Amino acid sequence: MPGFLLHQGATVVCPHLGLASPTAVSTQVFVGKQPIVTQASPYAIAACTFPAMTSGAPPCVTATWVKAATQIFSKGVPVLLSTSQSVCSPTPGPLVVTRTQFAVIGN
Repeated sequence: MPGFLLHQGATVVCPHLGLASPTAVSTQVFVGKQPIVTQASPYAIAACTFPAMTSGAPPCVTATWVKAATQIFSKGVPVLLSTSQSVCSPTPGPLVVTRTQFAVIGN
């Protein structure tokens, strides 16, 4: 599914509004003067507000991407799109892209 390429400055959150950021970027491709992110990079999640006190489950800490671009690659690795799918851990749920660049679309 087409989507905008994710870059280092994109705003991505877990389902509980914890801020997610890539642990690595691809310095081979830039959009908006910022490096893009590939499927190989897990995301670290900070300040997840999951109510651990009431449920006993821990907050989101990391996320991995399970679906990415099918036609655009950086160093042989699929790039991430605003429509890419992910799974948070240890509390399952998808990351949500709330802001990204709007100049480059991929599929």
